[in-house]
Amino acid sequence: MIDHFSYGWWTPAAAYVLSVVGSFIGLRFALLARDASGPGRGLWLALSAACLGGTAIWSMHFVAMLGFRIQGAPIRYDTALTVLSGLLAIGVMAVALTLATARPTPPWLIGGGLIAGAGVVGMHYMGMASMNVHGHLHHNPLFVGAACVIAVSAATAALWFALNVRRASYSLVAALLMGVAVSAMHYTGMFGMSFTAADHVPLTPPPGANTPDLLLPLITGLFVFLMICSLFLLLNVGEDTRPRRSDRAESA
Repeated sequence: MIDHFSYGWWTPAAAYVLSVVGSFIGLRFALLARDASGPGRGLWLALSAACLGGTAIWSMHFVAMLGFRIQGAPIRYDTALTVLSGLLAIGVMAVALTLATARPTPPWLIGGGLIAGAGVVGMHYMGMASMNVHGHLHHNPLFVGAACVIAVSAATAALWFALNVRRASYSLVAALLMGVAVSAMHYTGMFGMSFTAADHVPLTPPPGANTPDLLLPLITGLFVFLMICSLFLLLNVGEDTRPRRSDRAESA
């Protein structure tokens, strides 16, 4: 009755690529935030949170949901709740990045990972709650627990790479691993879901936006956003002109 790959493997593949790109750019922005001070640091943190929380996690979820179908049950999305789930992912990731970059010690790193992981899980299940369907969705607690473990592990790893890895090649490897972890968390939660049809199914579809109407502006906006962020990285804005903290300390 439930099909997670109604369009074949291109939806998980596209979702994975999007997660990798968002993770790579977000990790590079986190490096800039770690070395910056003043207003510039807040800018890099905001961009990093938007790329990691908004693209690598939230957008990956909804691109993967393009392939999700329930036989005989049309699906619609609550637009407001969908947007709130994205804001949750970005906001929680911003808090986690702020904590981890302010005090790059293991306790703060672990705390930031727990916060970010909780935000990832909250985003996923809020996104699932935004689905309107004539019936009831059920989540297996074992799969929910496994998704939580994967989310916290992935978020902690991302923060560690953000604080300790400088070379772009290492950031790419970290982004590839992040894409695997985020995808694994998403599909772990999805495979633990079951559906019970309503006793009396109305002839009209449930309220809300259908998947193409919701995702077309989302994908278009993300494409423009990632292009702008990629331009920032290609120009290496601030990285070469702004002295690093360690350099300033040595000069002092």
